[in-house]
Amino acid sequence: MMHPEILGTICMSFSNIKTLCEQYSQVNYRERLVEVFRNYDRVLVTSSFGTTSVILLHLLHEVKPDHPVHFIDTTYHFSETHQYMQSLIDRWGLNVVHVRPEPIGNARTRRERTWAHHPDRCCQVNKVSPINRLKKQHDVWISGMIGGITEYRKNLPIFKQEGKLMRFYPLIDMTPEDADLYKTIYELPAHPLEGQGYGSIGCTHCTLKGHGRSGRWADKPKTECGLHVFA
Repeated sequence: MMHPEILGTICMSFSNIKTLCEQYSQVNYRERLVEVFRNYDRVLVTSSFGTTSVILLHLLHEVKPDHPVHFIDTTYHFSETHQYMQSLIDRWGLNVVHVRPEPIGNARTRRERTWAHHPDRCCQVNKVSPINRLKKQHDVWISGMIGGITEYRKNLPIFKQEGKLMRFYPLIDMTPEDADLYKTIYELPAHPLEGQGYGSIGCTHCTLKGHGRSGRWADKPKTECGLHVFA
């Protein structure tokens, strides 16, 4: 186990991402968050409030309970997602900040049903553009994706540098089985739709029932939200 002071020293350097990833892989998920918040002030946290989101939110509640959690409100989320979010706010006092797309563009995607024929464009308008405004104000962006679900995620490192921004995936080496165990151990509440057969939950028009992410964009080659691919 690596001493925290060593982690902090390495975390301050952008020059060796590989070493940074190797060192962080030696400590647990909670310690990873502790060190990042210790070393950076401008930290962006986002959450979809989906089926596995509760893990990062639980860790954040323990490590940095007042830190803002940005929710990209595409205007297309399930009502159950909003209910779930409110239940976690009530439970932990989460500081949730709603981030919405530009109204004219959002209305156009609704009018033209952009998600049906060009889902990437729909994500660009309703997710990527809003998050891009936030990225300019931060140095590190934390997201709670877990690994082993898609080929894209299998290849993601714990840290990934994108220009001046450091992407931080503290749970990316957590398997779906690990995630289920974590939720069981800490008795974390499940998303209401999970019990109805939804393995992954996003916008209503791009989400069907299915194991893992099989219900997301089920009839299209798309497998990932635009936030993680295009943002």
